[in-house]
Amino acid sequence: MTNNLHKILFEKFGYSSFRPGQLEIIQSILQQEDVVAILPTGMGKSLCYQLPGYILPHSVVIISPLLALMQDQVEQLKKMGEKRVIAFNSFLTQSEKQTLLNKLEQYKFIFLSPEMVTQEKVKEKLKSIPISLIVADEAHCISQWGYDFRPDYLRLGEWLGDNMDRPPVLALTATATKQVMDDIHTHLNMKKPTQHIQSLDRPNIRYAAIEVDSREGKFDKIAKQIDDFTGPGILYTQSRKKADNYAQKLITKGIRIASYHAGMEQVDRMFVQQQFLNNEIDWVCATNAFGMGVHKNDVRQVIHDHFPSSVANYSQEIGRAGRDGADSLATLFYTKDDEDLSIFVATNDFPDEAHVNVFMEATRNGIQPTQLVSQSLLSETHVRILSYWLSRKTMEETVKILHQLRLQKIQQIHQIKDILLNSTCIREKIVQFFGQAINSKPLNCCSKCGMELDVIVESSKANSSYLTLQSWENRLSSLFHMID
Repeated sequence: MTNNLHKILFEKFGYSSFRPGQLEIIQSILQQEDVVAILPTGMGKSLCYQLPGYILPHSVVIISPLLALMQDQVEQLKKMGEKRVIAFNSFLTQSEKQTLLNKLEQYKFIFLSPEMVTQEKVKEKLKSIPISLIVADEAHCISQWGYDFRPDYLRLGEWLGDNMDRPPVLALTATATKQVMDDIHTHLNMKKPTQHIQSLDRPNIRYAAIEVDSREGKFDKIAKQIDDFTGPGILYTQSRKKADNYAQKLITKGIRIASYHAGMEQVDRMFVQQQFLNNEIDWVCATNAFGMGVHKNDVRQVIHDHFPSSVANYSQEIGRAGRDGADSLATLFYTKDDEDLSIFVATNDFPDEAHVNVFMEATRNGIQPTQLVSQSLLSETHVRILSYWLSRKTMEETVKILHQLRLQKIQQIHQIKDILLNSTCIREKIVQFFGQAINSKPLNCCSKCGMELDVIVESSKANSSYLTLQSWENRLSSLFHMID
């Protein structure tokens, strides 16, 4: 079996060896086991379901969180020559959706959002076709987003049910605490899942947390670092307005940069993403809407101008740097009052008791939730969250749950602040947060251990040039193999 897997790996994907953890995960899937797999960002999670797809007899259904991520994965498979792949999402018209539903069983790889899976027509169709594997990609979203603004993630277990004859489930993520793992098990109704956990430490990423006196001074520091040190890079900020403002200011300084956020049209977001991937711009200034599904190996820097909403989100975002193995830099610039702003942003659109009362009063009077949104009494996020909890819990229980979730959001920001501002090693603290340990620290580990930025940048440039040459040699070797 192992020899056959290596043969498929080379023939289908052009690789001569598996990355750490991949082979064991694939073997567990082929043994019909439910699997939770934690692999660091950029370590080839997609291959863990793509390769089994060529061995298993029926369709592979992938639950994917973002349209950009779906489209990227579909394009990657198509580039490999796979035609039996479809992203079933809101890009499609009703007519296109119906046409695809009618022939869904013809596709080997079917990508769906959690919201699409819970639609009755789609659920019924999925019941009627043979499925060999169900994949929850970026499975940490079940815990991080399910309780927040996408409760359909919590409904996946209802779709999967307790059917013992269902196909195996694979949950893939790069970051998961014990609590997140428990949520994944529960909401995917997993049956004694096998766990494959790789070290989350990325030794080639160096960490820096730098205090600045003011928010105005923060931009100057960010601009200087972007100008002085190498790219490509991603600059994360908290608001759409700030993303646009930063990008405009940096353009005047000669930086090839574009903004990216959820307030832009989907086609414009996709255009910026393609510009970044094709090296037509060097930087993207974005909210946390950017990054998932953006497979750019040579990102040299990730900069934050704020405390991220959690340690897990921070790990995901900085993990977009250095996928090629070359030295990369993750820098946080902060002021003393940034924590309060991060807490406000994290909790601002989260419902409280007053919102529960508005929702319940409207329900008693026969008013549709959409009317509450149009009248600006509730946001769409409020309606999604309240509809989920109030259909399952009493009003009093819902208020209590929402209060606990709000406190949890605040605690998560305290946690990332403590890790980044602590006097001890940032790398060590992050890895320990996920219940792991590091074997050894690299030179120039982080700003707490002492680091020389010039050394990191020069090393990064040298490694990046070597890896680019190596990549072209591998491509040529693969091409000649195909010709033979």
